[in-house]
Amino acid sequence: MASLTIRRVDEETKQTLRLRAARHGVSMEEEVRRILNDALAPARAPSRLGHRLLGRFAGLADDELALPERQKPRHAPQWDEPV
Repeated sequence: MASLTIRRVDEETKQTLRLRAARHGVSMEEEVRRILNDALAPARAPSRLGHRLLGRFAGLADDELALPERQKPRHAPQWDEPV
């Protein structure tokens, strides 16, 4: 994993971060990781359903996938014909 150093953070921001981390019961470092992950999650995730589906099922089919033959559709029932 990579390391990141942030310099010149004002004291008020640092204190607010310290209190927020304490409320969540984690270290300041873990709290910053969570904040960054939450902030960047929408940018990492595909926003369109098609992209998500393609990513999920990409390894399941290949060029050798045999599709069944098409059949003629059934005729719609005629409700006014006597039985």
